[in-house]
Amino acid sequence: MSLLKPGPARAAGRAAGVSRVDLLVAAAVLVLLYLALRVGQGTTVRFSTARGAVDTDPARLPYDAARSLLRMFVALALSVVFTFGYAYAAARSRRLERVLIPALDILQSVPVLAFLTVAVSGFLALFPGSVLGLECAAVVAIFTSQAWNMTFGFYQSLVSLPPELDELSRSFRFSRWMRFWKVELPSGMIGLVWNGMLSFGGGWFFLVASEAITVDNERYTLPGVGAYAGAAIAAGDLGRVGWAIATMAVLVVGVNFLFWRPLTAWAERFKNEQSEAGEVQRSVVLDLLRRSHWPALLRRLLRPVGHGLARFGRVFGTDDRPLAVSPARRRTGDAAFAVAAGGVVLWGAVDLGRYLSEHTGLGVFGEPLLLGLATLARVVVLVAAATVVWVPIGVVIGFSPRLTRIAQPVVQVLASFPANFLFPLVVWLLLRTGLSIDVGGVLLMALGAQWYILFNTIAGAMAIPTDLREAMDDLGVRGLQRWRRLILPGIFPAYVTGGITASGGAWNASIVSEVVTFGGTTLTATGLGAYIARATADGDHPRLLAGVAVMSVYVVALNRLFWRRLYRLAERRYSL
Repeated sequence: MSLLKPGPARAAGRAAGVSRVDLLVAAAVLVLLYLALRVGQGTTVRFSTARGAVDTDPARLPYDAARSLLRMFVALALSVVFTFGYAYAAARSRRLERVLIPALDILQSVPVLAFLTVAVSGFLALFPGSVLGLECAAVVAIFTSQAWNMTFGFYQSLVSLPPELDELSRSFRFSRWMRFWKVELPSGMIGLVWNGMLSFGGGWFFLVASEAITVDNERYTLPGVGAYAGAAIAAGDLGRVGWAIATMAVLVVGVNFLFWRPLTAWAERFKNEQSEAGEVQRSVVLDLLRRSHWPALLRRLLRPVGHGLARFGRVFGTDDRPLAVSPARRRTGDAAFAVAAGGVVLWGAVDLGRYLSEHTGLGVFGEPLLLGLATLARVVVLVAAATVVWVPIGVVIGFSPRLTRIAQPVVQVLASFPANFLFPLVVWLLLRTGLSIDVGGVLLMALGAQWYILFNTIAGAMAIPTDLREAMDDLGVRGLQRWRRLILPGIFPAYVTGGITASGGAWNASIVSEVVTFGGTTLTATGLGAYIARATADGDHPRLLAGVAVMSVYVVALNRLFWRRLYRLAERRYSL
């Protein structure tokens, strides 16, 4: 008797059968769609139902958690679209880069509260009488806490693209559309996934501010874990705070298991290396998806769409940009662009100065400038301490897939944990020890900023090709020499991205970290964050504008004088 291998027809027929894994995946997708539709119905209720006190009955927490989770993922989708467009424009146009990157520095430094004030007014005018306006404003506020870090990271991967990949794209005359999807996006995928994970955690951090909104001196709240926790903290109810903390931990661990761990394991395929690593990341969810037939079926269904988009992408031209441009032509274009951009900036500055002079006078900038020095000192101490502590830890985690699987959910929980939830503990600790909030505020700022350095270091270490590490092992390079020759050059571009976003995140976190309230006790630090928080609470728009403008000046100056120079160094010398 001869044994024959199954032919293509038999294999196809067997593959077409529906397995238990297929049924499980289909059921999970249907349940997720049903929950999204069910929870989304709450966004169509009338505006008046958003008024009043938050219901802190623990039985409502599952619904509140689902509403918060829906906002987070909508904001994440918007952040990904924004990242692709903004980072690509900044990386591909030298003139746009001179405007877009400083603008990104400013956007990163603008507090979430300032974005929320503008977003609420705009969306309530667009959707009068509907909670949908408040939902859109909350999504925009969460988006502003997610998008900047992802954009910085993807921009860094675009400008530090390995030269051999750039030459490949030019040699085969890829269309710009194909170059993006086949070369640039895969090259930056690992950093994009890890920065997306961290940015998602940043959204949790500002959830309280985005779900409790003040409009025309009247407070509106949206159902969510953030609003629930804020109400419990304001009431001094430690039991309800504990329920909110437990719910947040379950959400973070669940999202990590079902979404981020499969993504990080899948992103391993984009590692730029000659030999495959001996141990790779694994994910139960990703293994189930790979064993089911749904991904293959989905690829077949979407293949005509992909071909259509590829044909449409030809309108963007081929990747045949000249390597050299006429100096005279470049100077003329630069001068015209500088005049146009400078005119817009000058007009905005003059208009802002006129508004402030009419209400408070230009002397309003004096106090925030001095207070900014105190916050600047906290930011510098925080970034320096986070670098010394988390860079070695991030390298160890990034080099070990086993440690990554263990540490990823733990770090994700810590990074996502809102500082507001720790206010009761902080107030008790500071009152018991007599420690000043000027020092304790640094610890609260660290909760929202230090993780940018850790996550980017992990992503940078994971992106170092395995064959380079094996070569170092074969040559016997160990200890300090290994750090100088391999690790520091390999992680440097990712670290710079983490440092610049950690710095900006620390400035933003100062607003919720320099004013600590629990029950009837309020502790206020000396700093620019407390100044902006006080101006927001009082509805003092001139001082709010002055505080935001001064914070933007500090952030942009720090980025221009320090971080941007490190960016240029990373582009020239440390791209893998």
